[in-house]
Amino acid sequence: MPLYSPHAYDRTRPLGSYWETTVEPEARNDSALEGDAQADFAIVGGGFTGLNAALRLATRHSADVALLEAGDIGWGASGRNGGFCCVGGSKRSLTDLVRHYGHDETARFLDFQAQAIEHVRDLLATHGVDADTHSDGELSLAYREKAVRGLQEEAAQLRSTFGIELKIHSRAELAEMGVAGPEFFGGATLDRGFALNPLKYAKGLARAARDAGAKLYRRSAVTSICRENGGWRLDTAHGRLFARRLVMATNGYLEEGRAGTPFKALEGRLLPVLSSVLVTRPLTADELAAQGWTSHQMAYDTRRLLHYFRLMPDGRFLFGMRGGTNTTPRCDVKTRREILADFHRMFPAWRDVEVTHVWSGFVCMSANLNPYVGPLDTAPDAFAALAYHGNGVAMGSRCGVAVADMAAGATTPADLPAVIRGPLKRFPFPTLRKAYLKAAYRWYALCDEVF
Repeated sequence: MPLYSPHAYDRTRPLGSYWETTVEPEARNDSALEGDAQADFAIVGGGFTGLNAALRLATRHSADVALLEAGDIGWGASGRNGGFCCVGGSKRSLTDLVRHYGHDETARFLDFQAQAIEHVRDLLATHGVDADTHSDGELSLAYREKAVRGLQEEAAQLRSTFGIELKIHSRAELAEMGVAGPEFFGGATLDRGFALNPLKYAKGLARAARDAGAKLYRRSAVTSICRENGGWRLDTAHGRLFARRLVMATNGYLEEGRAGTPFKALEGRLLPVLSSVLVTRPLTADELAAQGWTSHQMAYDTRRLLHYFRLMPDGRFLFGMRGGTNTTPRCDVKTRREILADFHRMFPAWRDVEVTHVWSGFVCMSANLNPYVGPLDTAPDAFAALAYHGNGVAMGSRCGVAVADMAAGATTPADLPAVIRGPLKRFPFPTLRKAYLKAAYRWYALCDEVF
């Protein structure tokens, strides 16, 4: 059974996201799967990972590809996130990664993250996707004075160990940069990454994959997957897809309990985590000046239960946060109240500014807190790429390419950084995953206040 309320998986309801208002209606040529179809590769999931895999297989490997998406293209996390194309993917600290994987493999993972950002940048340029990009790098903001030291220590470690520069800013320097607020005591800029409209990126990817010959089927939820004639048969409500090889790219929207070994191979190994976003109406120059925030840099704070935010090209302000654990309509109302409270506390000058859109969606965590790209342990011709821990714009895109190359037989897991090779372990007592999450949130909230 799914971990969350069926409300969270209802593909028929409007999401209420701002991004939905910025794109054209779904292309009619992406119809539902009807009857029987065949392909070399079947991909389950129409987000950044699945679309990148489809595009890669169709172009680099000249393969016949069919992608099945339960909702519309980009319906899940890919069309709901804050649009931060940035480094990240693991929830482990740099020190912890070095301890577990060693310096060289950690360096490979950091390089993989940098490649992921440039991969997205190249895709946008190559395929002419206008995704409203802005921001040169990212800004991490210390939410209390003692957190400034943590940024300084991180900067020293990155510089001395990996040759990566973080530029440290005082509170006064932040104000000069147009970054002011009651909870910003210092900051650090990493000159990597940029912001974008994630749904425009997803739709552009879909167009590119379609133009390359991939078949995209929307509103085609996979109800079961089974072996047939040495390959795979994927059943939907109105059709069947037969394929030689399989790629699972469902991420946090995997509905556990579906029939078939590929579904079973992922059950209990992923933890969907809610992230919520609001967007304001366009702010005036006077309103921006009143808050002291005029920067278009994408930014986030150093809390464990972090907030992320950016001023967008059209003058609207986007603000997001972690923390929810339920997805019923009643809980949606509570989430809206909580995100508004945090937004008004952190940006008090905008307390009376109209918020036009509020929505939520799942990011996806794994038991070892790292992304996973590789074969499913139940079948050598079935593969998965998922679990980006809230950083899927870049990481999910690059992992889509990686899983495509692996599924095509062009690479092996050894070609990837050890950090993302797994294994993809089950959570202990997986039915208690939400209980673990609630306990972790209480601990994180305590740490954010006390330590």
